[in-house]
Amino acid sequence: MTIKVFGHKSPDTDSTGSPIIWAWFLSECRGTPAEARLLGEPNSEALWMLSRWNLDRPAHLEDVTDADTCVIVDTNNVAELPAHINDARVTEVIDHHMLQGGLKTRSPINITVRPVACTATIMHDLMGDEAARMPEAIKGAMLSCILSDTLEFRSPTTTDVDRKLAEGLAADLGVAIPDYAAEMFAAKSDVSSYSDAELLRMDSKEYDVDGTKFRVSVMETTSPSTVLARKKGLMEDMVTVAEEDGVDQVLFFLVDILAEESILFVPNDLVRRVAEKSFGVTADSDLVSLPGVVSRKKQIIPALKV
Repeated sequence: MTIKVFGHKSPDTDSTGSPIIWAWFLSECRGTPAEARLLGEPNSEALWMLSRWNLDRPAHLEDVTDADTCVIVDTNNVAELPAHINDARVTEVIDHHMLQGGLKTRSPINITVRPVACTATIMHDLMGDEAARMPEAIKGAMLSCILSDTLEFRSPTTTDVDRKLAEGLAADLGVAIPDYAAEMFAAKSDVSSYSDAELLRMDSKEYDVDGTKFRVSVMETTSPSTVLARKKGLMEDMVTVAEEDGVDQVLFFLVDILAEESILFVPNDLVRRVAEKSFGVTADSDLVSLPGVVSRKKQIIPALKV
């Protein structure tokens, strides 16, 4: 039996790297065969991480069955998981998001959910002394996950635990965090090979807010002008993506990493109302600036009102 380790359907760096990290730990330290899997196409930053540390890209996992044993990381939201996740034998959940509900298991399991910025940070603590056995590539993945989820410590989700671990990993690897993060964010900002619909789904999660279903999409970039130049196509594809994905509306937040703000695309009255009720702004154009808002988990989702 080989355990399948996976994150959510729109794999960012943490949801790509953390399955790799935990599959390594289960296989090499616990003696339990495990394989990392992906539920979707990793974003450009995650692909860069895999290349930078010579890590194999995990195989795609379409669905699970009652014959599968699984560990879920970086999510506990059934909307972001395989359709038949409640049929599988889930043995563990490791996450840093709020509890969503809906996940059912066959028996009691290990659940670790902590208020830190990154799933990989939790994993390091769970490893205990065996974390010292991590090879360079696994350390590189862990550092990448933390810097990505914290936006190089700019995100309000960042904790002292995240920062201290990242600084220690960088020292071990001989990496300068500002230089390394700049390379990561440059890779994340290159979206030239993605269609508008792919960009809207690239880093997105589904949420129900007072009976309205949203796909909340975030694009973090150091080059916002590149994405703003595609505004017309993105707004048009919001309608198509919402219809295809069975949600009422796509909310698209363009996060300017360096300016530390978000730009919310406002294609219609529903999003205009959400912007005004949720963030206290006047949404009198098709783009709304949200200074200081950079975290979907801490600043966007909890604030949403319809």
